[in-house]
Amino acid sequence: MTDYKNPVPTVDIIIETGHGVVLIKRRNPPYGWAIPGGFVDYGESLEDAAVREAREETSLNVRLAEQMHTYSDPSRDPRQHTITTVYIAVADGSPTAGDDAAAAEIFDPENPPENMAFDHDVILSDYIRYKKTGVVSGKGET
Repeated sequence: MTDYKNPVPTVDIIIETGHGVVLIKRRNPPYGWAIPGGFVDYGESLEDAAVREAREETSLNVRLAEQMHTYSDPSRDPRQHTITTVYIAVADGSPTAGDDAAAAEIFDPENPPENMAFDHDVILSDYIRYKKTGVVSGKGET
């Protein structure tokens, strides 16, 4: 039997509130601020994983509005090769950090904190472009 090394599926959820988007401060490496998200469990759909991860990390019950884009750069996560599907969701209320989030706060997506984890600065930039123009990525990644 041959062992195959495959990318790991993840989800990230841009949670829109009336005042901005929710970001979490990571409790574990790689440290920094991040879009809420995480690994898809075996037997779980991407949509179910997105709702679960949003609730675990922010204590918010979200409604998925749409799937925005998929990011697959092998270097996007320093721990391993991941492929993330990004959802846009809406929620009411104030986020409260949970699971592996040390903090959860609302930020203006055009003015996020400087120390973003992974490629989440690129994802937020693409989100802003998408909301303004309907075009997701300026990098040509699909």
